[in-house]
Amino acid sequence: MPSLAIGDFVISDDGPAFTIAECGHNHMGNPEVAQKMFRSAAKAGFNAVKLQKRDNKTLYTKELYDSPYTSEASYGRTYGEHREFLEFNRNQYLALKHSASLMGLTFFATAFDEPSAEFLARLGMPCFKVASGDLKNIPLIRKIAAFGKPVIVSTGGGTLEDVRRVYDAVDHSQLALLQCTAAYPCGADNLNLRVIETYLRAFPEVCIGLSDHHARVDMAPAAYALGARIFEKHITLDHTWKGTDHAFSLEPQEQAAYIEGLARVRVAMGSGIKTPLPVEERPIMKMGKGVYTATQLEAGDKPKLVVKSPAKGMVPYKLDGRFEGRVVNRPFREDEPLSSGDLE
Repeated sequence: MPSLAIGDFVISDDGPAFTIAECGHNHMGNPEVAQKMFRSAAKAGFNAVKLQKRDNKTLYTKELYDSPYTSEASYGRTYGEHREFLEFNRNQYLALKHSASLMGLTFFATAFDEPSAEFLARLGMPCFKVASGDLKNIPLIRKIAAFGKPVIVSTGGGTLEDVRRVYDAVDHSQLALLQCTAAYPCGADNLNLRVIETYLRAFPEVCIGLSDHHARVDMAPAAYALGARIFEKHITLDHTWKGTDHAFSLEPQEQAAYIEGLARVRVAMGSGIKTPLPVEERPIMKMGKGVYTATQLEAGDKPKLVVKSPAKGMVPYKLDGRFEGRVVNRPFREDEPLSSGDLE
């Protein structure tokens, strides 16, 4: 996997995961709640926080925008009112970007349409996210890629052909592809994590990651082991809050466990070189086997040899007949370890 720089973080195959706390609209249209979510993400150890930006009248048909929205998760009488309630304006974005920076977090957003992409570009976003719903929206992806910043694309609901179309449309060195299943929430049986390996083979010039809507924290380490290095996860402060995404988003304690799991698996991956480790020395000495004398011996005796613990003396694999007929060159007690230098 090649490296990809997002802000000050360089994503690489041998580096730690780049973790994105997806706030989405779980802030419920309240900048103060968004700030609290940022603080929770920073405390847990996330690298970035992300919002979603929509220019609703551009994005939706007039019929959908004006349609009644009576869901218990609604913040307005119509779907358009609901969506507008959840949007932040330019000043709010600038304030949130500044707050994220003070917390050591990279701040960016998903652009759902071209006006939103331009809005985010004017704010100096370090990268852009493209949602699964826009995987086939090559005009939008090209528009975003033209800003010259990294583009992270979720690939839910797509085929390998759809993903390759995106790959062919933009600068490979600035592209990241996230395996994603567009289900909210997504059960483990639908995560299809082996697609990560498929992407690594098909797109070796691209950074690969995972955006999962799984309600638990245990799948990310498996994805890291498969080769994913960018991780997006929905967060919340309370599963019971109003909105459709809170139920499968991670609360603060779960956020910390998510980050800890990714950090542990990176350490656990090791170098890939099979060699004895210092921590194994004492256990292997105790449990391993060595070659010992079965009886007391005088110099010149032919020894009867046995294999016992601990692992002192000659290693047992050397008992392959090469010492047949040889004698010891010094006296031995019973159960004394014997090395090849003790025979002549």
